[in-house]
Amino acid sequence: MRVKFRKYSWQLAPGHIHDIRQRVFIDEQKVPPELEWDDTDEIADHYLAVLPDNTPVGTARLFSTLGETAHIGRMAILPGFRGRGVGEALLRHLITETAGDYQEIRLSAQEYAIPFYQRSGFHVCSDRYDDAGISHVDMRCLAPALLAKALEQKSAPMILGEDSDTWLFSDENRMLNLIDSVAGQAGQRLWLYDRVLEHDLYDRHRFRELISALARRHRLSEVRLLIHDDSPLIKRRHKLVELMRRLPSRIELRLVSQDYPVEDQPFMLADRDGLVYRHDFYKPEGYAKFSDPGRVKLLAENFQRMWDAGRSSLELRELPL
Repeated sequence: MRVKFRKYSWQLAPGHIHDIRQRVFIDEQKVPPELEWDDTDEIADHYLAVLPDNTPVGTARLFSTLGETAHIGRMAILPGFRGRGVGEALLRHLITETAGDYQEIRLSAQEYAIPFYQRSGFHVCSDRYDDAGISHVDMRCLAPALLAKALEQKSAPMILGEDSDTWLFSDENRMLNLIDSVAGQAGQRLWLYDRVLEHDLYDRHRFRELISALARRHRLSEVRLLIHDDSPLIKRRHKLVELMRRLPSRIELRLVSQDYPVEDQPFMLADRDGLVYRHDFYKPEGYAKFSDPGRVKLLAENFQRMWDAGRSSLELRELPL
């Protein structure tokens, strides 16, 4: 089904946007009016999906926080036009609209709609919660620019355990987006092997937040950091190390043994499916996979052997918080 999209401010939005939300959220889903209409409407851009004959069929709103994160909300498709690709077309239009301007897209999804958003590259990032009497989860995309291009070619891109394609990278920005997208979906285990914990790679705010969220998720969470050299961490304060010392049972760092064979390439493993593999310690070149359990299993076995032969860093242990 061909659909066109029009963007409005709330002050200039046509009555169709109000009417669609009234019919879907208030009349159909019984959302209280005082919850449906809020102050965010005033600061958001509002999108109206129309057919070629200008029949209005759906709406959504888009706003940003801190200039870094875009939020998609109030997506509603009229009952007679559901299941015909309108919602997917609208969502992907919003992704394209935000791709060049934001580092992250977030949305609150009704629980039944999780598969719908996953098909367009969003992953769950919260526990379930109640909103207006309806079960919801938060979902996000950590690499909108990469996602926008991928949606032209495939479904469920960048979803851990689902996307088996190989994502190549040869520059730092693309590499960091893929690192975060893989790490952000780890549910229990994240193992990282590198020469050092470079500040530009691993001391970034977003990466630290992802590690912190994983480590605090539940008692079985496990973050392992295996490196060759801890001297840069001692010379310059590293906030990931501070986090490790606050959560010692969830985050652990070891140094490889010089007397034991080690891998020549750095890598990161997320649960039993995801990996980011670099061809060289000193270059941002390599690939990411969101679903490659065979390769992850092999690298995990190598990591475990190096980990068992490694040692704790006494110098880091003695540093003050």
